[in-house]
Amino acid sequence: MQFTAAQIAMLINGKTEGDPAVAVTSFGKIEEAQPGQISFLANPKYEEFLYTTKASVLIVNENLETRQPLSATLIRVPDAYSAFATLLTKYQELMTQQLTGIQQPSYIADTAVLGENVFVGAFVYLGDKVRLGNNVKIFPGCVIGNNVIIGDNSILHAGVKIYHDCVIGSQVTIHAGAVVGGDGFGFAPQADGAYKKIPQIGNVVIEDFVEIGANTTIDRATIGSTVIRTGVKLDNLIQVGHNVEIGEHTVIAALTGISGSTKLGKNVMIGGQVGIVGHISIADGTKIAGQSGISKTIREPNRSFIGSPAMDTTIALRNQVVARNLPELEKRIQDLEKLVEQLLSERINA
Repeated sequence: MQFTAAQIAMLINGKTEGDPAVAVTSFGKIEEAQPGQISFLANPKYEEFLYTTKASVLIVNENLETRQPLSATLIRVPDAYSAFATLLTKYQELMTQQLTGIQQPSYIADTAVLGENVFVGAFVYLGDKVRLGNNVKIFPGCVIGNNVIIGDNSILHAGVKIYHDCVIGSQVTIHAGAVVGGDGFGFAPQADGAYKKIPQIGNVVIEDFVEIGANTTIDRATIGSTVIRTGVKLDNLIQVGHNVEIGEHTVIAALTGISGSTKLGKNVMIGGQVGIVGHISIADGTKIAGQSGISKTIREPNRSFIGSPAMDTTIALRNQVVARNLPELEKRIQDLEKLVEQLLSERINA
């Protein structure tokens, strides 16, 4: 596809500086871009490439001050990073909208209902009473169980598995290999030391505008629903246990595990490799640093935590400063002890 700088500026509400008629057909990194490509500058660390890049069009912050003439046409916007993300999103939408139809071989149950402009890739399985909204894209190798509902404009990439009775909202993106609705980890210990499986008869409900990373797993509820609220963003390789609820616009980085029945509030931010025990609550706006372990309910909103077991970040950083000074403090204590012994000895001998 080919777009002019003027057309792109209209898409992202920017102002052109240079030749508005210059055309681009693809994207490139600012340090590697070639003529006919568009790039952006948001991080000051890359500003040196502003004067050497071969890109035809650059998206930059509106307050950027240039030190010398540029060969590229600029599009000035309030936030270059956000504007570039918007442009990539629109480009991706245009590309996926072109995909329609049903590839073969695939299996679609007679009772399944498909909306308009749906794409079903090869080797896809759609079970009984599946309902797909308009513009849904199901890429090859996906398995959609009985009674699953998927809303408008959602995308399931290759190899996604959605177990029976789960509900996926609109504008949801699920990346390759993710599993939604597998059994929760529920086993009752028996007198003889064995474990009896507890049937998991609930489902998973994923609301609108959610993105789920590759190979992430979201377990179905024992009873009721595991719920992922609107706008949640989950990275790759995350484990969400049964009956967990994740609040609106929460973001979670890779390798995090959330145990069953834990409730996360809105706008929570969780770093990578975080472990969260079950049956606790985490308040709105909580920030948890990577590799932290959360073992207790967090009731006060908008606080930051770090460490395992996790503690308030301010306290944890203060403790780190103290820990670094321990060798010096030990030496000072030893010197004081010697001084005290000397003074006592002098007093006794006086």
